[in-house]
Amino acid sequence: MPQAAKKQTTDRKKPTRRKPRAQAKGHGNAVFKKFPSWAWWTGGFFVLALYVWLFWYFFVGPTGLRWRAWYGDQKYPDGFEVRGIDISHYQGTIDWDALQHATINGSPLRFIMMKSTEGANRMDDTFNDNFYQAREYGYIRGAYHFWSTSSSAKAQARYFLKQVHLEEGDLPPILDVEKKPAGQSVEDFQRDILTWLHTVEDRYHVKPIIYTYYKFKQSYLSAPVFDDYPYWIAHYYVEKLGYKGEWRFWQHTDSGQLPGIKGYVDLNVYNGSYYDLRKMTIGN
Repeated sequence: MPQAAKKQTTDRKKPTRRKPRAQAKGHGNAVFKKFPSWAWWTGGFFVLALYVWLFWYFFVGPTGLRWRAWYGDQKYPDGFEVRGIDISHYQGTIDWDALQHATINGSPLRFIMMKSTEGANRMDDTFNDNFYQAREYGYIRGAYHFWSTSSSAKAQARYFLKQVHLEEGDLPPILDVEKKPAGQSVEDFQRDILTWLHTVEDRYHVKPIIYTYYKFKQSYLSAPVFDDYPYWIAHYYVEKLGYKGEWRFWQHTDSGQLPGIKGYVDLNVYNGSYYDLRKMTIGN
């Protein structure tokens, strides 16, 4: 090969393969160009509307559990003469001397429910003191167990019975149930709830009270077998309880304020007279 031709061959650069950036970019644009702009705006509007509706339905609307920021301060439903509160460690240390002079919408405080246990191994830090003080200050007292989705019904019932010792004059034991385990059928969930109720009922020989909120009752505890139990329904910021079945207690707000308690406290009414309430207690 001639020297000049050899040099020209040596100096020639090998072609490099370029990445098809333009092609890839064009493919991405094709996805967006597949639908006109008005379709994207319409779809976005419906997604936003769905989000707003779900937020309203589950958190803000009257059938939701709570949304103090929207509905404001507490309201006192008319037509009820027996009023009470429920407390837990969230209320901290209570000044019982100040609380004994408290009234709710002009009516004296008659009963106090308090959190006792949760799951199969958790005790409310303030329960023992609250439970003792409520009796000392003359209130009808009640103790509730907070249902856990991570412990068996039997274990939870046994733990409640081990830690809580109700006496004559106390309200029947209370089961606070607000959640169903994900993936569990409604039938199995109801069977677990009945296991707790029957186990505790065998000890005290009274029907336990079921606490739940309005929507949960409709969705998961609507079987006729649960109609035998007295209900304590949570339904906030409405003038009238939406639940149409029989009920004994209505937790109508979570934003009550009373002397002796720092911050907010739940307010409740009893659906009946004070005489009826005393008849409901253990031993009466």
